[in-house]
Amino acid sequence: MFLSNNFFLILLFLNSNLLCASASSLPRPHPRKTCVVRQHAQDKDDAPAILNAFKECGNGGNVVFLNQTYNINSVMNTTGLQDCEIDLHGTLLWGTNITYWLNNSLPIGYQNQSSAWFFGGERVTFRGHGYGTLDGNGQTWYDFVGGVSNYPGRPHGITIWNTKDSIFDGIRFVQSQMWTMAIMHSKNVLLSNIYVNSTTDDHSPARNTDGADTIFSDSITFDRWIVDNGDDCISLKANSTNILIKDSTFYRGLGVSIGSIGQYYDQFEYVENVTVTGITSHNTRYAAYVKTWTGQQVGYPPNGGGGGVGYASNLTFTDFTMYNTTSTGVFYITQCTTFSGVAGDCNSSLFNIRNIKFTDIKGYVGTSYIADMQCSGASPCTNIDIEDISLTKYVLDGVPVVEYECQNVENTMGFSC
Repeated sequence: MFLSNNFFLILLFLNSNLLCASASSLPRPHPRKTCVVRQHAQDKDDAPAILNAFKECGNGGNVVFLNQTYNINSVMNTTGLQDCEIDLHGTLLWGTNITYWLNNSLPIGYQNQSSAWFFGGERVTFRGHGYGTLDGNGQTWYDFVGGVSNYPGRPHGITIWNTKDSIFDGIRFVQSQMWTMAIMHSKNVLLSNIYVNSTTDDHSPARNTDGADTIFSDSITFDRWIVDNGDDCISLKANSTNILIKDSTFYRGLGVSIGSIGQYYDQFEYVENVTVTGITSHNTRYAAYVKTWTGQQVGYPPNGGGGGVGYASNLTFTDFTMYNTTSTGVFYITQCTTFSGVAGDCNSSLFNIRNIKFTDIKGYVGTSYIADMQCSGASPCTNIDIEDISLTKYVLDGVPVVEYECQNVENTMGFSC
């Protein structure tokens, strides 16, 4: 018995040593390669150093921006990243050489728009830590274009391009040159804790300063955004599907936009499966709205077009709190968009709008209309559900908002036109 126990103890000792030896011989994972971007002398272009950092560490590495101001005086393309982490502790400040940007901004292939920075890849994590900032020096652009819409060559701040399974968190965007960001050809992307402020400090309007636009993208989540701007807070354009916008606060812009869409003649486009919930709106023009071009082509993008086909379907807007001075409908549909300054045929669009829920809306507004819906006679809006509305006209009046304006709306639920 004594020998047997010792025998087992010896075996246990030998096995434990073998396990320890085996464990110690296993290869340990290598630490991530880290590229710290060094700032150059004042006013010198830091874009080449940034491009080099992504080239060195864009595949399985970490790109770090220090708590400094980096001057961006040339376009950047950092796409094709793989398993890359970015830590932005400072500010990327775009230059004001308008001639350069008009001649060199990167085309995005939609609406004749262009971008200052193409960024993207798979399994990318971009952290701003709540203070890392992209500053587009936008006032220079607002003054230059003087309110002209979609000025050719005026770039978006950043285009998130062909990006999958990625996270953007805690980033600040101020004074964007045009749209703050376009999210294109991307899937399964989370954008959380994002701050956008693109507002003018003089008489020139901050037009076209959308907080974000999705195009040809699927499964995009906007969580805890704050947007203060002069145009769409967040806009969902061609072939945007499975989009969630939640727990966000919007100031002064137009609200959440579906469109514009239907701008390309005979092109089939769609927006489908959208949920917008937990929104607080301060002085936005609408809570949400849907905008399509007419069925007649007049001119070409970016400021002309029309005649596109397709649909917007399964759109849910719920749990909005309004602190709003809008003088139009809180929920708005128009199918009358056409070339600037031209009166179009509002009944000509074949783009169909259907299956919409607009519910649980509370607060006060500056209009008597819960909804103003100007749908196309050629393709009426169908299955619109509006209910659980608790709005008053102005905070002091306490007059309930109960009216509807409808054209070519069929199969309504919760209200009558």
